[in-house]
Amino acid sequence: MNTKNPINICVLGGGFSGLYTALYLSNHPQVKLGHWKITLVERNDNFLFTPLLYELITGELQRWEIAPTYQKLLAGTSIKFCQHIVKKIDLNNRQVKLDNDDSLSYDYLVLGLGTQNYWADIPGLKNYALTFRTLRDLEQLQAKIHYLETLDRKHLRVAIIGGGPNGVELSCKLADRLGKRSEVLLIDRGNQILKGFSKGVRKASYRALGSRRVQLYLNTNVEEIKDDSISLKHGEQTINVPVDMVIWVAGTQSRILVNSLNCQQSNLGKLLVHPSLQLIDYPEVFALGDLAQISNKKTSIPATAQAAYQQASCAAKNIAAIIEGKPLKSFKYLHLGDMLTLGRRTAIISSYGINISGQLGGMIRRLAYIFRLPTMRHRLQVLRNFGQKIGLKIRRFLRSILANLLGQKSSRKYLK
Repeated sequence: MNTKNPINICVLGGGFSGLYTALYLSNHPQVKLGHWKITLVERNDNFLFTPLLYELITGELQRWEIAPTYQKLLAGTSIKFCQHIVKKIDLNNRQVKLDNDDSLSYDYLVLGLGTQNYWADIPGLKNYALTFRTLRDLEQLQAKIHYLETLDRKHLRVAIIGGGPNGVELSCKLADRLGKRSEVLLIDRGNQILKGFSKGVRKASYRALGSRRVQLYLNTNVEEIKDDSISLKHGEQTINVPVDMVIWVAGTQSRILVNSLNCQQSNLGKLLVHPSLQLIDYPEVFALGDLAQISNKKTSIPATAQAAYQQASCAAKNIAAIIEGKPLKSFKYLHLGDMLTLGRRTAIISSYGINISGQLGGMIRRLAYIFRLPTMRHRLQVLRNFGQKIGLKIRRFLRSILANLLGQKSSRKYLK
């Protein structure tokens, strides 16, 4: 193979599907030899392990643990990191135009740009509601929470719109963070929370929400949002509820850039792909994550980190196979189960009919996600920090027992 003309593989988006595809490919011998060149294009400085974003609200994790920089993650690899915004994708000429007017040529392209917030046509929604998907969202939420905590008031009320996993997890974390003086409202227009989840997960979630006095408003539509109130319609009744904060987590939609691509798309704006994850009309382009849908399949792949993680592995293998002239494999999603955090240090895990909840579930969930962090080096750093916290808690627990039995001075002697 001619090393003067390496094969250019361009990956757009540094989320689960994009980053993990690039990392998988970076281990291929042809990449290490310089025969294949990988470029990762991402607008942000930091990767974000979104399933653990909730832990930053309650201080259970630190930002560096779930949002390492791409510079750190890609150190030691041959992946070129290009921090820019993608402005246009020319599928016919195999060109990607960036916000600095530079263009990248590619032989193979991976689309992992993800989706964006869906904004319903609700008066005041964009002006007064916070969202919860990015580090910037977290920063705005933390600032608002800090402000509310400084108020000399006995009662605070927070409204969360969207009864999916994001809404449930966020409700439990905020209820724990704000404490007894807060009232959290979880609002959804459907007749139940966590549609599509197992009975065990829903049961544990209802129990967690109830124990935290989260008020459920089901079969309820949001009519209007103001800076200090929210108007709700339940049946024929419309009520106006004073609130201190509103958070919108009720869905996503395709990005304008993705919708503008000259390729086959579903009625919902998802890119149609073969089971190999290649675009229908462009076999050199792979689309992953929640912006893609496998053609001729009635059920779409869930928009979860678990699915994107599996797709990244499949895409990397198929890119290598197509270059080497080998048969491609069809992507088959394997649902390993569901994991939801239900408050500080607690979670529900449901896998193959087995449900584990409470603090044990929280510990297993945390460990499972740590082992899904992008690189081994970062996993070990986070795992070491997690182990130190657990060790400290054990030492404190044993010290409290010995203090009662032997006295404070003796307990310190035994646990130095």
